[in-house]
Amino acid sequence: MAPEQIVKLAETFGEHRDLKLSTIGVYAARGGRFITRLKEGGDSGSRVLRRTVQWFSDHWPDDLEWPRDIERPEPMPKKRAS
Repeated sequence: MAPEQIVKLAETFGEHRDLKLSTIGVYAARGGRFITRLKEGGDSGSRVLRRTVQWFSDHWPDDLEWPRDIERPEPMPKKRAS
């Protein structure tokens, strides 16, 4: 997963949900500047990038098409409250 793909997911998700990149960064990667750093040319470890794209897959809105040029991991099943 390339950082540019994470940025594309974040921008697409943010536009749809009317969220700032910093807010999405907190939700998806536990860091408000994470997406902005990637957008500015920064990088991150592959494990963090995989975890972030998995977050997007798990939380992607049903009424928004996933970008065709980005491979989507299978969403994880939602946990049920006991």
